[in-house]
Amino acid sequence: MSVQYENLFVHVRPALESKIFEFRLYNYDSITDVDLWDYCIKKKWRKKNILEMRVSEMVNDILETSPAQYMTHTQIEESRTSNWFSELNTGDFQALFNPSIKAIKE
Repeated sequence: MSVQYENLFVHVRPALESKIFEFRLYNYDSITDVDLWDYCIKKKWRKKNILEMRVSEMVNDILETSPAQYMTHTQIEESRTSNWFSELNTGDFQALFNPSIKAIKE
């Protein structure tokens, strides 16, 4: 986190902590204030100049974030960044994409 973002993070931290407390009421226990901050930067404010935003606007955006919005974003990002075939070795790939006739009959 850059120094400029870190200063903004300190200003809006009470709102982040309040929202995290709300998330925990809905049994979303693994989310931290840093996770929520990253979500806001990457999703809510991706087209805005964060350094020019008012603190009140940031707090409003944080407090109106729903657990469903956050979880949808994290699931989409996870599916984008995960390598579904990372556990397969070369033999597994060959069997997957070039199955032999013997393997098909079994």
